[in-house]
Amino acid sequence: MSLSKREQAHLERLLGRTLTEACETAKAQLPGFQWLTHEVDYQRFPASLLVTWVFDTEASRQAALLAGQDQRMNELTGMALAEAGIHLEQVERHVSCDSEQACQRSHAGDWQARLARRRGRH
Repeated sequence: MSLSKREQAHLERLLGRTLTEACETAKAQLPGFQWLTHEVDYQRFPASLLVTWVFDTEASRQAALLAGQDQRMNELTGMALAEAGIHLEQVERHVSCDSEQACQRSHAGDWQARLARRRGRH
């Protein structure tokens, strides 16, 4: 799916708004959840879309996953994407979890470097 620069900018604004709503909802529901971010390569859209949910610590991240909260993250992500007009068959393939603690430990808190490394695997 090839998008013009104008369409890309419009989609970025929509994603920013809808994912911010998902983030605020999650902050109230998921202990230790801090923020989320998304990345996309529009040359490979929507396959390249990746939403990363960030927790404060690895313990919080693990507790959320053990409690099945990944389903809630997938649900909130899917709702946000649908609201932005993006429909994915397997939302869970576009969602990942991370933690501030892990980023600090392995990348000295440099999220750009950490996310760039992850992009190479997606």
